[in-house]
Amino acid sequence: MIPVFSVRHVEAAVSPERAVEAVREAFVAYARGEWSMPPKVYVPAYPAGDFRAMPAIGAGHALLKWVTSFPGNPARGLPTVTGLVLLSDASDGSLRAALDAGAVTALRTGAAAVLAAETLGRRDAETASVIGAGVNGRATAKTFLARGRTVMLWDIDEQRARAAAHELGAGMARSREEALAADLIATVTPGHEILLPERSLQPGQHVSLMGADGPGKAEIAVGEVARARVFCDDWEQASHNGELAHAVEAGAITQDEANELGAVLVGQAPGRQSPGDITIFDSTGLAIQDLAIALAAMERADELDLPTLDL
Repeated sequence: MIPVFSVRHVEAAVSPERAVEAVREAFVAYARGEWSMPPKVYVPAYPAGDFRAMPAIGAGHALLKWVTSFPGNPARGLPTVTGLVLLSDASDGSLRAALDAGAVTALRTGAAAVLAAETLGRRDAETASVIGAGVNGRATAKTFLARGRTVMLWDIDEQRARAAAHELGAGMARSREEALAADLIATVTPGHEILLPERSLQPGQHVSLMGADGPGKAEIAVGEVARARVFCDDWEQASHNGELAHAVEAGAITQDEANELGAVLVGQAPGRQSPGDITIFDSTGLAIQDLAIALAAMERADELDLPTLDL
C-alpha cells in the first residue's frame, strides 16, 4: 500500500522549521556529491505555462516531481502549481509514497528563501519583507515567522496581501517601496515584471529571488545583478533558466562570479564578505529540495491517517 500525502498531510508532517533544516541538509549533501540531480526538463506550453520533470536521488531514495507553472491560473480560480511527487526506494525501485507537488513546492520554496537570507544576510539585519502573497509567498512569510522574525507582506493585489497578513499574523507594507527597503527581501512573484531596477538595492541588503524560475522571467535588472555578490541554488539551472540567465547572456556575470548556496554552507565558497555587501540569491528550485521535504514527510507517516494506493 502506497501512502498518499495531500496538501494538509504534507503541511501536518513538515513544519516550516523542519523544512529549513531539511533543505539545508539537501544543499549540503548536494555540495558534497552525496546526492545527485539530473537536469530539470521543461515541457513548454507557452504562453500559458509549462510542465517540469524534476528527478533526484539521495539518502537511499529516488524522486520524480511532475509539476506545472501556469501563472495565469489564479485569475481562473486554479492554482499556479499542481502536480505529483513520487518517492521510490533506490535499492529496489519500489514506490514508497506519493505527495502533492504544490504543497512540497511551497514548503521548500519558503525554506530556501529564508535559508539563503539567514546565510547571506547581515547578522544585524532587522527588517524582512516578502513581495508576493500567493501560495509560495505565504509559505515564505510563514517560514520567516517560524524562525522568529517579523515580516512585512506586499502584493500588487492589496486585498490578497491583507488576507495573507491576517491569516499568518504578519505585517503589511504600506507600499512596494517600503517592502523593497527591508534588510532581507524575498521576491515571490510570477517574474513578469522587474521589481528591482538598476541602482535600487542599498548597501547591506539581501534579496532572495524566487520568482524567475523559467525562460523569459525576471525580477531584477541585469545591471543590478552586476552590482551585487551573486549566489544561486545551482549554477547550471540558474544560468540557463533562472534569474541569472539574462545576466549571463548579456556578459554581465560568469560562473566564477557566482557561488552556489550549498558551497557556502559547507565552507567551499565565501558568503557575505562585509556588512555593506549587496547579496542576491537566485532560486530556480531544485529536485534535491523536494527530495528533502518528501523524506521529512515520511518521518511522520505513521502518525498521520494517510490514504493509500494499492498498485
